[in-house]
Amino acid sequence: FDTFDPNGNGILSLAEVDKAIRDVLAIDEIFDAKPAIMRAFQAAKACGKGREDVGDDYIEKLEFKRFLLGLRMYFEYWVAFKRIDADDDRRISFEEFSAAEETMKKWISSLGDLQEEFDTIDENDGGMILFSEFCKWAIGKSLDLEDDDD
Repeated sequence: FDTFDPNGNGILSLAEVDKAIRDVLAIDEIFDAKPAIMRAFQAAKACGKGREDVGDDYIEKLEFKRFLLGLRMYFEYWVAFKRIDADDDRRISFEEFSAAEETMKKWISSLGDLQEEFDTIDENDGGMILFSEFCKWAIGKSLDLEDDDD
């Protein structure tokens, strides 16, 4: 935590976390996964505050472990999302989703009718799966990449 907190105030902003991922962790793949970083940061913030003087835009030391665990999980989901998102537009079309059927079967225990599954994931009915929607689905399905380091 201390290496992520350059000013030593005991709280981290998203900008401080982002900079530390680049400079302290120095893992480009994670640094480039901004949606995963944002989801992990938001999840850590939501777990509750210990200090009254800390606003909702920061995570405290108590929330840092949750952030790191979340980052690991959301990074795995980001990798899975990117494997399905063939045209790299940060959205998954039904065509991309159905083309990845065999790959997805390696990650989850059950995959029902593809159109029904797609429609369930696409909560905003936009015709595309966004990363936030994908994450909710992945959590519910206990998605686990076959080639990651558990």
